[in-house]
Amino acid sequence: MQAAFTAVAVVVALALFASACATGGTGARDEGPAHDAPGGSAVSASLAASPSASAAPDPREAVRLVKKDPAVSAQVKRELKPCVSDDYPVDVSYGDLTGGAADDIVVNVLSCGDQVGVASYVYREQGGDYHNVFKAEEPPVYAEIDRGLLVVTEQVYAKDDALSNPSSEYVIQYLWTSDRFVQKHRNRTDYGPLGGGDESAPDS
Repeated sequence: MQAAFTAVAVVVALALFASACATGGTGARDEGPAHDAPGGSAVSASLAASPSASAAPDPREAVRLVKKDPAVSAQVKRELKPCVSDDYPVDVSYGDLTGGAADDIVVNVLSCGDQVGVASYVYREQGGDYHNVFKAEEPPVYAEIDRGLLVVTEQVYAKDDALSNPSSEYVIQYLWTSDRFVQKHRNRTDYGPLGGGDESAPDS
């Protein structure tokens, strides 16, 4: 009989010990994944690293920004329409190009069918509003942010060139200096028997 009571006591003690460990484990498990789960604290940490990102417009806001911009040509505004439903052909990116308090916005307007760059713009926040500080409206063109520089790619076509085979390509780097973008370097690649070339641009 004594052995039976001892066995029961051991079982109860083990059960209580297991329950206590499980409770502690659950507490740690509930707290840990909250930092890694998508949509949780990881997103907040990302926004905290770039405070202005939360105020940056989504693609539809970028479209409105372009459409109300007096510096944008009437043709670009007229052709900037949704490709499917409310899906506008724009590529929007944010980053520090001008050293402002908020992220700068780079907007590329594309064609619907082949996604060719129609025009590129850069907007800088000033006094609570975004202002156009760069535009390129000679397609095909595409602008992006690369290590603090504005990099613009322009493709050049001869009369009989297919869309997939431009005659040459320019890659131009701009640096924000004295409240404007200054061309720092221009690289030209010729897609032909002569190969590519490289030319440097002046600092002003």
